[in-house]
Amino acid sequence: MKRYLYPSLVAGILTSMALAQNPNLGTAGAQFLKLPVGARAIGMGGAAVGITGDASSMFWNPAGIAAVNRPAAHFSHMNMFKYFDFSAASLAFHAPKLGHIAVGVLVFSMQEMETTTEFEPLGTGHYFDAQDIALGVTYARSLTDRFHAGISGKYIYQRIWNETAQGVAFDLGTQYRIDFMNLTLAMSMFNFGPEMRLAGPELNVTYDSSPEYPNRLVPAQKQTETYPLPLTFKFGLALDIINTPLLKMRGGLDAVHPLDNDERIQVGTEISFADRFFIRGGYKFNHDSERGNAGIGIHTSVSGLILSLDYAYSVNDLLPDVQQLSVGFRF
Repeated sequence: MKRYLYPSLVAGILTSMALAQNPNLGTAGAQFLKLPVGARAIGMGGAAVGITGDASSMFWNPAGIAAVNRPAAHFSHMNMFKYFDFSAASLAFHAPKLGHIAVGVLVFSMQEMETTTEFEPLGTGHYFDAQDIALGVTYARSLTDRFHAGISGKYIYQRIWNETAQGVAFDLGTQYRIDFMNLTLAMSMFNFGPEMRLAGPELNVTYDSSPEYPNRLVPAQKQTETYPLPLTFKFGLALDIINTPLLKMRGGLDAVHPLDNDERIQVGTEISFADRFFIRGGYKFNHDSERGNAGIGIHTSVSGLILSLDYAYSVNDLLPDVQQLSVGFRF
């Protein structure tokens, strides 16, 4: 009875999370912080909390940086719907007697767009753009040979034309490995920080406290509403399904609980041939746009430098499909 009850209970909990409705839908800003980084993780449907262990780990689970024992770098780029570009870069290394450290940057930008008004719906001849940037530093340690923990701090900057907002946030993560099938249990929390507010010269106005009598106009500024960061909790596991010298297959499952959206389940797998060629696939249950993910990868060594080339393709329901290319180095 216990043998069948426990898997059913776990499946029921995960299903209820995926189908639950979040009352805070659409309430958070700085949405670029939720965009996925790295073609390997994207190809596996984002089920990466327990799998990640390279320089891109700071974007998925800071604890994964503790697995980087030699200097490593990661670069990735994604063009979204022709108008938006999203790029990421990170560098990780091991500092003896101190721990593992990583630094990284996220940049989200858009092409210039012509402004319109109700009287000039075809355009005013003036253009605006927007850009988001996040700069982060991660510190991770192996507390035991099985348990890793990490923390990140990041500075967030957002700009829409001449209005800007600035803030800070923190990320936390853990990974615990068990001998059975190389099982890894993991948890991460992202974007914990105070609310942000846009401000800038376009909000400047002049104010007359008493319109009935002539007064000197006083400089003032309109105040925008504050908005929270997209706080997100992730719980995941990863395990080896097949583990032979020539063929390996590793699977992952993540339960994602965002502050501003519905819960979802992400599953994925990676098949490797001789640790050189990789095929990946994944799916996100209860996601509002993505329906499936696939990817491939090639890892090779050149003069002691380990080079990784990864490609991912995301299938969307209503929006155009998205591709991402990543390059990784281990020195």
